Amino acid sequence: MQNPPPVQTPKSSTGLDENIAALLAYIFHWVSGLIFFLIEKESRLVRFHAMQSILLSVVVAVVVIALLIISFIVGLISTQLPGFLGTIVSLVIWLVWMVLWFGVLIAWIICLVKAFQSQYFKLPIIGNFAEKFSAK
Repeated sequence: MQNPPPVQTPKSSTGLDENIAALLAYIFHWVSGLIFFLIEKESRLVRFHAMQSILLSVVVAVVVIALLIISFIVGLISTQLPGFLGTIVSLVIWLVWMVLWFGVLIAWIICLVKAFQSQYFKLPIIGNFAEKFSAK
């Protein structure tokens, strides 16, 4: 019985295997995404995941800044509330932060796995933009 021939993984113009380059585009968030988006000339898979990494990082940054502002304002207001009510408001803000970070972590891990599997996995909303921008 013979062993099956090894599967050839397509190479990107960076010299790396496509799936490795796509995975690396997510590792350092927008920085590695931008690097791979700029240097990759041939592989649509790598360009797609690089652009999705950039867009995911931008969206997370905007949401974090907005949530910081909201948290600050709500924190100032909650200091004026009676003891127990202020504690509940602070707990709700903390829970919102935990849900945000947990969601971002899960999305990032899924993107890493799908990129390594050479699959086009589109995140809601930004995946469509990544597809449009990477096709150019």
